[in-house]
Amino acid sequence: MSKYITLLNVLDQLRKEAPSDFKRYYPLDTETEKVNQARAKAFIHLFLKVKFGLLDFTDREMLITDETNDGGIDAYYIDRESKKVYFIQSKFRMSQENFRGKEIDLRSLLNMDVDRIVKGETTSECNIPYNNKIKQLIKALGNISDIGRYNYQVILLANLADTSPAKLRKLSGGFPIEVFNHERTYNELVFPVIKGTYYNPGELKISINLSNKESASAKIDYKVSTSYKDCNITVLFVPTIEVAKTLHKYKNSILKYNPRSYLELANNTVNKDIATTLTELSTNEFALYNNGITMLSYGTHFNEQIGQKDRAQLIITQPQIINGGQTAFTLSRLYEDNLNDNEKLERVFAKKEVLLKIITFQQEGIDDNANHMELVKKISKATNSQTPVNDADRRSNESVQIKLQEALYNTYGYFYECKRGEYADGLWAGYIERSQIIDRDLFLRLCKCCDLLPSEARNASSKRLFNEQHFDNTLNNVSRFEEYFFAFRCHEILDAINKKFSRDKHNKFGLKDYGYALRYGRFAVVSACMLSRQGKEPIEKAEETVNGVLAKWLEFESYISEITSNNIYFSSYVDGSGVKKQEVNIDGYYKGRTLNSDLRTFFKKKG
Repeated sequence: MSKYITLLNVLDQLRKEAPSDFKRYYPLDTETEKVNQARAKAFIHLFLKVKFGLLDFTDREMLITDETNDGGIDAYYIDRESKKVYFIQSKFRMSQENFRGKEIDLRSLLNMDVDRIVKGETTSECNIPYNNKIKQLIKALGNISDIGRYNYQVILLANLADTSPAKLRKLSGGFPIEVFNHERTYNELVFPVIKGTYYNPGELKISINLSNKESASAKIDYKVSTSYKDCNITVLFVPTIEVAKTLHKYKNSILKYNPRSYLELANNTVNKDIATTLTELSTNEFALYNNGITMLSYGTHFNEQIGQKDRAQLIITQPQIINGGQTAFTLSRLYEDNLNDNEKLERVFAKKEVLLKIITFQQEGIDDNANHMELVKKISKATNSQTPVNDADRRSNESVQIKLQEALYNTYGYFYECKRGEYADGLWAGYIERSQIIDRDLFLRLCKCCDLLPSEARNASSKRLFNEQHFDNTLNNVSRFEEYFFAFRCHEILDAINKKFSRDKHNKFGLKDYGYALRYGRFAVVSACMLSRQGKEPIEKAEETVNGVLAKWLEFESYISEITSNNIYFSSYVDGSGVKKQEVNIDGYYKGRTLNSDLRTFFKKKG
């Protein structure tokens, strides 16, 4: 499935978020023009959701101004935190080719009346009144008391040829322009919304209750020097509802260094115990029973002087939860379940707190500091050692897997799953299908097939595959991703062929046609395909390659049964009536020590 089809799926699901009375988002499938118009508006919704974290459809719809007399502005957003006003113009293309290649006419920028609107003008140069939503924007700008501190930014959702910033500013009336072309759309809008990482918290603000704390002991600060990087540790108790709101909003965005993703955290028996402590007790035993949450930060500030009695504010820059994700997930689920019941929320969360440990690094020199990332990796491993986290989970943040994930998505539109459940949001929302997700365990086995080790691919346990030595030996070269995906595509084709025989009682697994290739030998077939692959054949050749190998498989199984070194799997004997028979352990053979060399010998001879 192409990335453009995935984009359309996302836009169609965003349309379904509209309340039923928003009729323009629900045209009949046969009304092509209206469907395209609805998708064009949903495209703006996608941008607002991903870039500004606007989860509610009606909140986003209020900001979409794309109607008659809109002053060339399709939407806007006022970011009060960064003191920036965004003016958005969007040109959604209705075909994959146009979305990728068709550029916006620069004259469209001349139609944007940003300069008039920020000056409070309510009509165009032709004295035609702007529509009500533009007037609403003008009013909102006028109500900002410190508007003089704000900057203006034009966002262009369209393809645009290389044009100097100076020329763009001139066309836009002097305002800076940021362009989201097809490539940025796929990488920065579509992929994050599917992965659940679409809104990265730059700054997290947590309200602290001081009524039961001595001011001097509200928090503990401790400076730590390490061989990698100096850091500071802050420890304090925070309201459980603050943690619940944080994970509810940011999900996987705040779990970047956690070995598990947001929804993968659901599959754990401790959730019920965590929830019970909150829901069945009105007192604060939760603070006693729970080990707390560990968070990374690049700036931590605590202020008790905020003009509110018994309250303080904690501000955390670029927060990331590296331990305690299970606790945070359960809190967020309790919050979601009772979101529309304020009385229940109060009963569940009131006066209940959780221990928060914040490890703060200085921002300077972090981005290019390999030592810093090594320290983060070790902290994550150490803090998660008390709970069962397997090697596959621990490897989920390895750079080779992240780069492989990017390469497979950018080239083929498939989603390699580094971290279990990281695409669960996309599946649940209907953005993608499960067939578009590449399972990491299967993929690593297919990488072994590319190394012509099908026996190990079939026989190795998941634990063995992902232990440090085997993992590093198998998946160590991202540049081979095309070869790896060719192997994956071959395996997909074998699965599809096998399904054709699933209901055939007289030829289960296609035994008459292909011997045991589909039942026990799929990894062996994939390795044979890699041997038969001529150079860098395109992915479209995968089916032809598979069919060519399967056509030789009965001959291959006849060949291996006659080799002396395979007597352990194919032993002959004469029965009481004098008939020669053969005992076959074909399952054992396809896991055994002779398969790899037999495969190379046979298929090299066959060319």
